[in-house]
Amino acid sequence: MSGLTRGGRPAPPVRLVHLGLGNFFRAHQAWYTDRAGGDWGIAAFSGRRAELAEALNAQDGLYTLVTRAGDGDRFDVIGSLARAHPAAQHDAWLGCFRRPEVCGVTITVTEAGYLRCPDGGLDRDDDGVRADAETLRGDPGAPVHTAPGRLLAGLAARRGADAGPLALIPCDNLPENGAVAARVVSDMAELVEPGLRAWIEESVGVVTTMVDRITPRTTPEDIATVGGADRCPVVTEPFTEWVLTGAFPSGRPRWEEAGATFTDDIAPFEARKLWLLNGGHSLLAYAGSARGHATVAEAVADDTCRAWLEAWWAEASAHLSQPEAELAAYRAALLERFANPRMRHLLAQIAADGSQKLPIRILPVLRAERSAGRMPGGAVRVLAAWIRHLRDAGAPVADPRADALAALAAGPLAEAVRRILEDLDPALAADDELVAAVLEIARTR
Repeated sequence: MSGLTRGGRPAPPVRLVHLGLGNFFRAHQAWYTDRAGGDWGIAAFSGRRAELAEALNAQDGLYTLVTRAGDGDRFDVIGSLARAHPAAQHDAWLGCFRRPEVCGVTITVTEAGYLRCPDGGLDRDDDGVRADAETLRGDPGAPVHTAPGRLLAGLAARRGADAGPLALIPCDNLPENGAVAARVVSDMAELVEPGLRAWIEESVGVVTTMVDRITPRTTPEDIATVGGADRCPVVTEPFTEWVLTGAFPSGRPRWEEAGATFTDDIAPFEARKLWLLNGGHSLLAYAGSARGHATVAEAVADDTCRAWLEAWWAEASAHLSQPEAELAAYRAALLERFANPRMRHLLAQIAADGSQKLPIRILPVLRAERSAGRMPGGAVRVLAAWIRHLRDAGAPVADPRADALAALAAGPLAEAVRRILEDLDPALAADDELVAAVLEIARTR
């Protein structure tokens, strides 16, 4: 393929800011913005590491998106990334928010990045949150490190510059992610400067999104595929979906021209994706890796894993609002996506942050089934597989609460099962039939 070039054209002007310079952002939001046309450039900031930002800037922000279908690859150079910044460039972050032409900030920091406590609000006892709040109280322009702290600092800079309203557009796999982002930013404002909260409520449009595009980590082989001109390619699947609802007070790209959907009711889209795709991924990550599989494609090719997956899907689909024919087509498409042998989506990558993911991917269906008097075998299997994962079966544990969970999962299995369920939700541990069902499957090797 040819080298990376803008064909003599300058980078598009920065009109969007992004927090979380990762592969998913570059395969999804940046791709939609590139396809939407118009002069909509993105200034993207990394979470912590500087290497990717530096490599992208050496390429003028350009990179190759490799769309990997079962029968071959498609190569597209994405040009919507006007500038990449490491997290340490805090002055640049604040400077973007001070520019009136910047209309929105998109976010991909994963579920764990919002630093929430069990009631959904900001975890005010988190060490990083406390440090950022103290820093911002002393100097609103000083560097901070958490996602809520960085967002609040940016919004405070925008208010100080009288740069006008903008949209907050979280793109993480969370139900009602607009409300989640707005809540943690508002709570951070209460810790720092309560008056800022009122300005945010008046001037920041909150957008809720549902995002979907399987995007594994880039491998050395992927880099070799695109040749020496690109050190930062991203590999993704052909399927992509973006559903949005909310207010854009200063305008937005015409993402619908790239295939995005705008709706007044996003909840059905969220539930379908979280339960069927993400919940299915979690099942395969824990149960499939325990059976020796490394990728989604390997796991779904295992007849036992596939039967477990379809049992989970049957339970979850019973609580979705779409017509059964539509859900059946969606499940069939998921099987095709999961089975793509050329998409090396690692189960270990999916297994990370289970304590953040299972409450939204699995527990709603579990509770609905138990309320109906049924014992949901699919949901029970996910919980049992996760508990075994915490006891070192399958993929390695990578979780913000890894140490605490390891302590809860240690010791006799029967006691560990009840402790972990109580940690997820005390009502689960009080359900003796459920505890027994999880224990029975967890004992199965």
